[in-house]
Amino acid sequence: MKFVKTIFAVLALTLLGATLAPGARADESNKKTVMTFSQPIEIPGQILPAGTYTFVLLDSPADRHIVQIFNADGSQIITTVLAINNYRLKPTGDTVVKFAERSGDNPEALKAWFYPGDNFGQEFVYPKQRAIELAVIVKEPVPALAADTDIKVVPIVAETPEQKEVPVTEAIMVTPAPAETVTPAPVVQATTPAPVVETAPAPVVETQQLPQTASQLPLIVLFGLMSLGAALALKRFSS
Repeated sequence: MKFVKTIFAVLALTLLGATLAPGARADESNKKTVMTFSQPIEIPGQILPAGTYTFVLLDSPADRHIVQIFNADGSQIITTVLAINNYRLKPTGDTVVKFAERSGDNPEALKAWFYPGDNFGQEFVYPKQRAIELAVIVKEPVPALAADTDIKVVPIVAETPEQKEVPVTEAIMVTPAPAETVTPAPVVQATTPAPVVETAPAPVVETQQLPQTASQLPLIVLFGLMSLGAALALKRFSS
C-alpha cells in the first residue's frame, strides 16, 4: 500500500520522532511489544503523548484484529483499536512501525505495526471522518470504520482521496499477494565452433651461390708440369 511515507524500524525513527527503547520487549503469543516514542503520535481516536507504551494483539473470538494499547508497565489500558492485515514482502527481526504523512505540524499518524519475523502487520483503522482527512493528505485509500459502533461488528471500509467510500478489499490488499510466477528464460545452447588452427607456412630459406671468379687454366698447367716431371724421372732411371 502506497498511502504512507514508510518509516523505518522503531530503532531508526529519530527523524520521525519515535524510537524503540533499548531492549524493547516482545511476546510471541500475543505480539506484546513495549515501545517508546520520543514525540507525540496519533492513533485512531486520540493523540498519545511522548512516552512508553505496551501494544498487545487481543485474542478475540470475533475473528478481528483488535489491538490494545496500555501504559508502560501494562497495568492500565489506554485504548482499544481495530486493525486489518498489512502485508510486507520481507520480514525483519525488529519491531517496525509505519506512519502516514503528517499535515503541517500535526503528530505523525500511526499506520501499521509489524511484529518481528512476521510477514504481516496490523494496519490501524481510523474513524470515518479522520480517515477521509488522511486519505486527502496522503492521496491514498485509508481503512475506516463505517460507523461509530462496536468495533467487533462494525463494517470496515476504505476512504479514497476523492472522499468516496469503497469496499476495503477493493482499495487495500488485505490478503497476501499471490506468489509471483517466474517464467524461466529459454535455455539457448550455443554450439562453440572448433578453434581454427592457422598453419604458418614454412619459412623460405634463400640460398646464395657464390660467383665463380677463378678459371681452370692453372689446373691444366699444373697437370702438364706434373706429367713432364714424371717423364724426366722415368728417362733418368732408364739410362
